[in-house]
Amino acid sequence: MDDSSSLRAVGWARSLPVSSGVKVARDWTRDHLASLGWSRTAPDLVDAVLVTVSELVTNAHVHAHSAAQLILTWDQDCLHVTVHDASPQLPEQRHPSDEALGGRGLLLINALADDWQVYRCPYGKDVTACFQPPPPSTVA
Repeated sequence: MDDSSSLRAVGWARSLPVSSGVKVARDWTRDHLASLGWSRTAPDLVDAVLVTVSELVTNAHVHAHSAAQLILTWDQDCLHVTVHDASPQLPEQRHPSDEALGGRGLLLINALADDWQVYRCPYGKDVTACFQPPPPSTVA
């Protein structure tokens, strides 16, 4: 994109009812990351984003008992992955035992994303994770 362009960001949004399942969210996200060229240039980053999407949408469906609004925003510096749900209860990082089958979602997001935050909204909350792609490699 030309630096003189007034358009500095692009975004996509999708509503995911509880009945839709997380695979729909991952597939939809994968398609948009491919449109950015990341499947070819940053496959490890694509995997990190997909795990994060899975965790955030699962949290919305399982813990908030809510549809998930998934928003991807690319601003040329960071891919912002936001999931909105209808619960005002903020997520809490757990410390599960080695035998626990769940409870590691926020630990994963913390390890995979460059940054993440939670924002209260009038009708629920937004959880946003930021992913910065590696700089383009220069081959001489």
